[in-house]
Amino acid sequence: MKSSTSLTKKLTLIPLSLMIFTTVYGFNNIPRSFYKMGYAAIPWYIFSGITFFIPFALMVSEFGSAFKKEKGGIYSWMEKSIGPKFAFVGTFMWYFSYITWMVNVASGMWVPVSNAIFGKDTTQNWAFFGLKGPQVLGVLAIIWILVVTYTSTKGLDKIKKVTSLGGTSVLLLNVFLWIGAVAVFWGNHGNLKQPIMGLNSFIQTPNPKYTGDIIASLAFVVYALFAYGGIEAIGGLADETESPEKTFPKGILFSAIIISVGYSIGILLIGIFTNWETVMGIKEVNLGNASYIVMSNLGYSIGTAFGASENIAMSLGRGVARYVGLSMFLALSGAFFTLMYSPLKQIIEGTPSKLWPGKIGETKNGLPINAMWIQATIVCIIIGLVAFGGSSMATFFNILVSMTNVAMTLPYVFITLAFPYFKKKKEITKPFIIFKTQGSANFWTCIVVLTIGLANLFCIIQPAIEGDIQTTIWSIIGPIIFSLVAWLMYKSYEKKNKSNVFKN
Repeated sequence: MKSSTSLTKKLTLIPLSLMIFTTVYGFNNIPRSFYKMGYAAIPWYIFSGITFFIPFALMVSEFGSAFKKEKGGIYSWMEKSIGPKFAFVGTFMWYFSYITWMVNVASGMWVPVSNAIFGKDTTQNWAFFGLKGPQVLGVLAIIWILVVTYTSTKGLDKIKKVTSLGGTSVLLLNVFLWIGAVAVFWGNHGNLKQPIMGLNSFIQTPNPKYTGDIIASLAFVVYALFAYGGIEAIGGLADETESPEKTFPKGILFSAIIISVGYSIGILLIGIFTNWETVMGIKEVNLGNASYIVMSNLGYSIGTAFGASENIAMSLGRGVARYVGLSMFLALSGAFFTLMYSPLKQIIEGTPSKLWPGKIGETKNGLPINAMWIQATIVCIIIGLVAFGGSSMATFFNILVSMTNVAMTLPYVFITLAFPYFKKKKEITKPFIIFKTQGSANFWTCIVVLTIGLANLFCIIQPAIEGDIQTTIWSIIGPIIFSLVAWLMYKSYEKKNKSNVFKN
């Protein structure tokens, strides 16, 4: 029998760094970044790591340590630091980011289905009942949302194995990328498909949409910030770490270096077997299928590098595309069933119960079923509006990805702005302190907020400058509507509970 000390063993540097890595690192970010910027994406990942990932991660570790007994999560952090109204609007914005994620993924997950079945993306040619392209994906997405919501309200036990299998499959994709790219490099005697022309290759993007456009390049920072997303989940790890004052900041720095280097090397590896102009620069490629085209090209390149015939190389490419499609479909399916109820349950349980009108806040069998159906309705309406808005497939996916990136990163502004107030409050017990002075807390708050704010500003205005008004409107309309809804909900709550506003 194990002793009690072994059961409560604290995290050391390496396990802590690996936990942070697996929480943050996302495979899809690599091919999408190469598609948008080529090698020029690498400096932006390093920049974002320094100005966002490291300081923000240290902030949430202080929050998590101080409020480890609060079940409200980020709501408790902001409510105890600034106040309940600010906390509710910020938390509601955080929840909205998962709404846009559902819109994005429900529409885009048919690309992996196509790859799994056909070995390539054929969704641009899908048509039925007079519907084409984005409209077909929109209808399928709405059906998917309704099916997942219905299934989730009946219990989630059956999909746990799917989640686990999908996660393992995606992990193997990273391994295959590294090993496959090295094999192609060796087979091609060290020649790169996307040549490196000195320092210029890391400054100038091969993507003509970004060439010479500083606003477009700065807008890419949002993609890098999104790639570092999820770090708020590590807030509670400080108290589980051995000698946290020394080990935790080292773990943050170490994992930030690993993640930045991992993304950077991943982008470099894609350049070994992918020429941007001939593979990524064609009309059929978009943000929805970039990952599958890259990995299919890896399979093809392995074949050609070692003397396989054209037919065999093409078969290898389709085989890899099928594996990628199946892996991503399983992973996204598992994530969908979890995220269909998890963020909603957290925001309802973590905030004052009287904030939720009618029966929205009620739970059955531990699930907020009424709220889940309202959520499904909202997601389906947004999917329908975007899908039937009259855009091409490439524009359709640009809108979805931009919406998600902006929505996912804006809540970090709320959490960061609460940090200086948190530091000022002497009554809050802070067992773990990294920012020793109020001045350092204020300085890094400004750096993080400026990084997120300016990146989102450029991300929102850049499409409009290029004439793509749709993407700009959809990127900004969601956060505005949801923040307004949150503010109105809280005002109504204040009127009804004037004497009890600060109580759950």
